[in-house]
Parts: sequence; C-alpha cells; structure tokens
Amino acid sequence: MRKRAILLAIMLAAAPGLALAGGDAAKGKEIYEKRCWWCHGAKGAGDGPAAEFLNPPPRDFTSGVYKWKSTPFDEIIPTDEDFVKMVKGDINHNNIAGWNGMNGTSMPGWGDMLGTQDVNDVIAFIKSLAELGAPQKPAISISGAVSSSKESLERGQKVFKDRCTECHGEEGRGDGTKKLKDDLGFRTWPRNLTKPFTFRVSNKAKDIYTRITVGIPGTQMPSFADPSSQKKLTDEERWDVANYVASIEAPYKKPTESTVINALRVEGEVPDKHDDPAWEKAKYTSFYMVPQLIAAERHFTPSLDTISVKAVYNDKEVAMLVAWDDRTKSLPGNAKAIEIADGDVFEDAVAVQWPVTIPQESEKPYFGMGDAMLPVNIWYWKSESGAGQPQSFKLLNSKGIKDREERDPASVGLKYSAAYDKGTWRVVMKRPIKTGDASKDIQFEEGKFIPVAFAAWDGSNKEKGSKHEMTTWCWILMQPPTGSSVYVWPIIVGCIILGAELAWLKSTRGRKKTGE
Repeated sequence: MRKRAILLAIMLAAAPGLALAGGDAAKGKEIYEKRCWWCHGAKGAGDGPAAEFLNPPPRDFTSGVYKWKSTPFDEIIPTDEDFVKMVKGDINHNNIAGWNGMNGTSMPGWGDMLGTQDVNDVIAFIKSLAELGAPQKPAISISGAVSSSKESLERGQKVFKDRCTECHGEEGRGDGTKKLKDDLGFRTWPRNLTKPFTFRVSNKAKDIYTRITVGIPGTQMPSFADPSSQKKLTDEERWDVANYVASIEAPYKKPTESTVINALRVEGEVPDKHDDPAWEKAKYTSFYMVPQLIAAERHFTPSLDTISVKAVYNDKEVAMLVAWDDRTKSLPGNAKAIEIADGDVFEDAVAVQWPVTIPQESEKPYFGMGDAMLPVNIWYWKSESGAGQPQSFKLLNSKGIKDREERDPASVGLKYSAAYDKGTWRVVMKRPIKTGDASKDIQFEEGKFIPVAFAAWDGSNKEKGSKHEMTTWCWILMQPPTGSSVYVWPIIVGCIILGAELAWLKSTRGRKKTGE
C-alpha cells in the first residue's frame, strides 16, 4: 500500500496537465452532482448515501487508482479512452440483456444519457478530484498477439496451473483457498473465469491479456509483466494464458431469456447422484439470483449470482439437479473456513419452492415462502454444520415467512444427494410424481407448466435465514416425448390426399377422352 502511495505521489507530481482534452471540469461538476454523487459521494470519495448498499463499493475518485486501465503496471493514470469506456459503458461486451454498464457492479453505462461532450466534461471533473493529468506512458501494445491454437491452449493451461490456481482454483471457478482484500481493506473474491459474463471488461483474449499484463491496481491481482516479480511471464506466456482463460467458459451458466426448465422423460430409474450418465441428455437452464431485500434481515452484499437446473422424470418419479458455483465449501467451526470468510461461517444451503397446487390461471403464490391463500412446498438442503456432522434435508409447508410446518421428507419419498467439487455445489432432489396428500404436496403432471423458484445461501458470506439470494418464479415443463404417431399420421394423411388428387386427375383425363 505504501509503495502504491509513493508511486502515486511521484506520478502526480510529474503530471503535465489537469484537464481532459475537450472537457470542461466545471460543467462536468454539474453533471456529477446530478448523476454520480449518490454512489461516489459529494467529493468523490466513494461514500455516497447508496455506497453501503453496493457490492463492490463505488470507486473513490480522490485516490486516483483505477482498476480497468490499459496503461502499463507502472503507469497509474488510465488513457482518456479508458475513462470514456468506463463512463459510457463501452467497457462491457458480454451482451447481458438490459445492461450496458460494468458487469457485476452497480455502475451503469451512461452513453445513452450523456452526449460525447457531457462525457468528456464529467471525466475532466473526475480526473480533477485526484489532480490527474495525461498518462506518461501509452496503452500497452497487443501487436504480439498469439493466435489461439491447440498448442497455445496446452501451454496456457500449464502456466495457469502453475501461477493462477492459488486464487482462481484448478478449474478457474475462483475457489482458491486464499483470503483476499484490496488496498482499502474491502473483501474481494477471485474472478470465476468460467463465467465471462461477470467480467468487468470482456472475455476476448486481448482484454484478458491486458489484465494479466497490467494487473488490477488496488487489488491482489498482480502484473505478470513486472520484471521485479518472481511470477513474471514472457509476452508469449501471457498470450497463451489469455487464450486458455478465454477457452474455459461454461456457456450454460449464462442465463438466457428462457424461464422454462424442460424436464426430460427417461427410461428406467431416475438418477439419484449428480454424476449419473442419465443426466447427460438433459439440458441446464440457468437463472440470475438477486439478494433478498424484502424481509428483514435484508441482504445487500451477495456472493452468489446464478443457479443452473436440469430435470428428468419417468412414470413414477421426478428428479432435479441443482448446481451453483460457490467459491468456498462453508464449514462452521473450521479454522481455515473462518480465515477465508474473515469471520463467522454458516452452512451453505439451497431451497426449491413449489406451489402446493398447480395454478389454474396466472395467479401464483407469493414467491417469498407463499401466503395464507396459496401455500408452498419447500425442499430445503443444508451442508454440514460442523466437522463430522451430516448434511440436513427438510420438507417445509409454508403460508408465509412466519407460518410454516416442518415435515419428514421420507414421509413423501423425498430424497437427496449432494457433492461439492472445485467450486461447485451439485444437489440432486427427487420425489414420486404423486403423493398421498394433494392438499399438502405438489402433484406433478405431464404437459403442464409448473411454477418453481430457488434460493441459495453462501455460509462463508455470513448468509443465513433471510440473508440469501433468490430467484422469482420460473417454470418446469414435463414434456412428453414426441411419439412416432406425430410423424406417421401426417404421412398417412398426405398419402390419402395425394391418392385422392391422382384419382381425380385420372377421372378427369378419362372424361376428356370420351368427350364428356
């Protein structure tokens, strides 16, 4: 931290000017006070009235430290182009529907509200808060790009395993067992590299190469171009790692506009383990999760962002595989887990919520644990409460947060299995399609859209009770397989029509020959 402060002082002393070319800081101040101070604070110190509710926290402009820049590691000032991208939203190229700001943050893109001159003006004002001038060094060059190839990916994977897994984990899911804090003392988590839609910039190899080369100032992500670092990589090695990181995306994890889980009908038994081959033909549907902000205790600093689900069924049972990335396997009382979490650790957990009765119309139960008129079933799994303790599984009937009944899952044949592997939880839940009490349990039916909702808890993020992430209502459809009759009958009908047309044509020709 002290070295960064000294470097900043030296750079500021050498800065040649204080204004963005073409930008008017006075006019930018007016825009800032209308648009920006709510988060970044009246004086730009990142302490606006909304700051305590944002994760990550807003940028402190007075420090002059910016994470997403293209200038070298030993040049603290971003280029003007970097500033423009950060303000306008052009920094993000991952195409999340309805969002053009900085992914994974509350920083929106202002390009649709501010014109070019307005952007230049507000940047001039922001730079004045730390007395920043123009950078002394240009943006790094990407002219030496190494094309992605089998050889490059193999080299990149080898370097990644050697240099990057300590933080990012073996599979790149951000599950390295290391507690990280930025220079301001805020807790930070390694990026989950399998989810490029969460990258602050993009997952193009050139942008990943820039991060590896420049580092992320103010955090523990170093520059791998720093000659003084024992982890320094050659330019080719940095391109190889960039190519490898760009290749490990798991596309299914990015939610789409679909809100329907298509349950696959299978022959034989439905699986009860996550690694059963029967899951291979079923497809995941992924959903965004949002922090619970309705009931006390509200949650403003979530660590889980998406959840992925697939389902299968047969004549007797239905099974769901629920998967989500969690950087830590939370184990209450474990010294290492407490160290990583920086405090109390609770169990990880997930819940699947169903209406007790399939709605006949559009009306569904209140998605926050149902209501008195429309109750819900909740299948609730929790990880171990301590070393040597078993996982737990509950069946709840709920008519609201304060009105719920706990029942024995075994009484309705409800079963589970769960496993944590390299940053991902996978929980299988299965139950008979029908139970003995339709007044208390959802009765599954083929061909009907059945509402379902999900919630998850990260115990290492101090989440328990109402502090969790959740989805709104989604749907599951147990779609019967398309039978052969769907294809046979159109052929039969076609043949009948064709035969009738040929018969008519033959009779017409016969009449012409006889002069009729």
